[in-house]
Amino acid sequence: MSRSTMMHCSFRPACLAAALSTLYLAIGATGLARADEGGVPFWFSGAYASLAAVPATPGWTLPVQGYYYSGDASATRSFQQGDSISAGVRSTSPLILVQPTYAPKTKLWGGQAALGLGFGYGQNRTRADVSITPGGTEFGRSDTTRGGTDLYPVASLAWNHGVHNAMVYITGDIPIGSYDSNRLANLGIGHAAVDMGGGYTYLDEKSGREFSAVLGLTYNWENEDTNYRNGVDSHLDWAASQFLSANWQVGIAGYVYYQLTGDSGSGAVLGPFKSRVAAIGPEVGYVFAMGGKQAYTNVRGYYEFWARNRVEGHAVFATLAIPLGK
Repeated sequence: MSRSTMMHCSFRPACLAAALSTLYLAIGATGLARADEGGVPFWFSGAYASLAAVPATPGWTLPVQGYYYSGDASATRSFQQGDSISAGVRSTSPLILVQPTYAPKTKLWGGQAALGLGFGYGQNRTRADVSITPGGTEFGRSDTTRGGTDLYPVASLAWNHGVHNAMVYITGDIPIGSYDSNRLANLGIGHAAVDMGGGYTYLDEKSGREFSAVLGLTYNWENEDTNYRNGVDSHLDWAASQFLSANWQVGIAGYVYYQLTGDSGSGAVLGPFKSRVAAIGPEVGYVFAMGGKQAYTNVRGYYEFWARNRVEGHAVFATLAIPLGK
């Protein structure tokens, strides 16, 4: 059997899609990547990758994602967090997140719908070389917090036409996670947000070639604890990969994050504070059997560059998509 025939007979991307097309765990509110107030956006850059727009398979799926981020900024860059201004910031975070997802059998406007709710638990440690507060100046300030994240509902609708797949989504932030405006380290953003956008996936099952891209916009409500309102953010997540066999996939992934409008509110003492960042890195995926169904695991790393008004570093994603059945 030729490799192309094996791919066509054995590789079933639709079996994975219930996890992958809704893999966005909406954990941007975890305070890991820095932009906007305190350098923290809602959108979790890099959450979408390969097969992002492939329609989901009807039934229940459980995406589980481990995540680690580490980044820093020089002492010449200042960040606002509550009533403090900090410089020389370094932030690290390990997290575990889940998003139970359901895809109904009934089609909607000819597309496959999927509904999910993301949440997680983790730790954030943030250190500042200098932190200026109303009470004075503190050197070497360090905060660590452990707890739950905000809640992230997400809904998507996807269509397939041969090798072409399209998807639209809407998600948001319900701010119930671990947050205190007096801390440097948080696992929530302290305000509500809504994000919507669309994506495209090219997938040729015979050749195993794949390309995906997801573009979206974030609208933020004001943080009432700090009287600070983040501007409108734009983001692009992308990935290109090749299935080497019915099981193994390799490729590259990346993201671009760019703030379109400046921050506002009486608490925005640093002004518009518009931010940006880009990243790129390797991706490896593996398809395997679990309970008679097809499961998928994916590991990818991102190395950031082009940062402004946020820390710059690296991130690692480790994802397991578990099919739960009808």
